Amino acid sequence: MNTPQEFGTLLAGLRRLGDSGFAQGGGALATLTQTSGSTFRRAGARMLVCGDGTVVRGLSGGCPEADIISRAREVIAEGTARIVRYDRESGLDALLELGCGGELEVLIEPLTKARDLDFIDAAADCLAARRSGVLATVYRRDGAVMNPKPRRMVIDEGRIVVNEFGAGLISGVLADLALDRLPIAPSVERFTHGGNAYEVLLEALIPPYALFIVGINAGAVALARIAAVLGWQVTLVDDRDDRGERAWSGGLLPDNVRRVTATPQQIAERLDFDARSFAVVMTHNLGRDIDYLRALGDAPLAYLGSLGSRQRAARLYAGSGLSAEQLRAPAGLDLGSETPEEIALAISAEILAVTSGRAAESLSQTTGPIHA
Repeated sequence: MNTPQEFGTLLAGLRRLGDSGFAQGGGALATLTQTSGSTFRRAGARMLVCGDGTVVRGLSGGCPEADIISRAREVIAEGTARIVRYDRESGLDALLELGCGGELEVLIEPLTKARDLDFIDAAADCLAARRSGVLATVYRRDGAVMNPKPRRMVIDEGRIVVNEFGAGLISGVLADLALDRLPIAPSVERFTHGGNAYEVLLEALIPPYALFIVGINAGAVALARIAAVLGWQVTLVDDRDDRGERAWSGGLLPDNVRRVTATPQQIAERLDFDARSFAVVMTHNLGRDIDYLRALGDAPLAYLGSLGSRQRAARLYAGSGLSAEQLRAPAGLDLGSETPEEIALAISAEILAVTSGRAAESLSQTTGPIHA
């Protein structure tokens, strides 16, 4: 799937299409199914092209994107799916413009009715509830693109919630394949059924990152805004009901930022943490910060951080009893940050580096692959 931020943007575009776009010519969904070499995006990335000319997200960042949009308009007009390759055998001019030296395969399918969006709604429900699942897109049969569009299955926590094949043996074969492979990265797999050979794009549905910010102040608001842009689920936590009203009433925070009132003694019972959760404690009160850190010390967090000078950080470690492996204080990368927004950027960058297992070095100074 697209990244959480991209998926949210794509979902909003698809819902606009469902509200009124079908009456204006429908749309086409372009999905990157396979790549090789160096490419701007990887398999699973999607782009929506609407009949009214609106384009949501992007796939290549270069000339192939303009060609994909042009072909998507043809798919909208014809109402049938197609597969387009950009490699040394076809689409070479567009490939050379890309400049990365990679090769792409793109599935472009028409969206003409509300049922065409069922799989997106099911995937969105799975992710919003922080459950894991699999999206399976069967797009080739015996080497030819499936028409008029591919067929899909969505599995939510082991339960089939969308099955465009209906009841039958092929559904069982596909479900077994999807659950057996449980892809970490999108992958194209092949299976046979009834004498036919199928190709299916398997994509894991993984819950978005969740950030819990303890304390409501200018820095917390700045961090919440950046995290929301990144597509993370954001919750602001404080021990008082009346704190932070200005941030909400002044429109400083996105609508999807949640607010919870919880004391250090209540935080573990009022919030749900998992391995894709982060917490940053920044109440700007040393004693209160220590109490929250103690309460969060055993939570299954991927990242726990707190703000302050090195002297303050030493007091946080001493007071909370947490080690440097459990707590990042002072939180954030050394970017020379001064303002609340710059500090928020440094913290979110460190969180991303920690969760991706990267050293946060300059790409120009490294020689390894950019993407894992």
